[in-house]
Amino acid sequence: MSELSDIYTGYIACLNSQDWPNLGHYVGEDACHNGRRIGLAGYRSMLEGNYRDIPDLKFNIEILVADPPFVASRLLFDCTPLAMFMDLPINGRRITFTENVFYEFRDGKIANVWSVIDKSAIEAQL
Repeated sequence: MSELSDIYTGYIACLNSQDWPNLGHYVGEDACHNGRRIGLAGYRSMLEGNYRDIPDLKFNIEILVADPPFVASRLLFDCTPLAMFMDLPINGRRITFTENVFYEFRDGKIANVWSVIDKSAIEAQL
């Protein structure tokens, strides 16, 4: 595995263990998400909100490709959001879906994230 792949799998482990104090080891201070600068604090807040809304959230890497400074990943989710998710009334139902996400790393940390969640897969389960 390449060094960037190792960093990325460490990042996913950090998310899955909700190790927020160590998130800064993986995410840069000026991080952007889908073209919007949210910084490390905003990134952490976004993730904490995800876990509040989806207590059983777990990031599962299905596909991982590293071509420095970029990482492309297909993440698989099997979870039960408590209420609304992506403007859909999930209300505690179990759903599965994927996210295709691209990351740009700078100095070993995530600088940019571009994410697309397969909302149609969720809608098909409702």
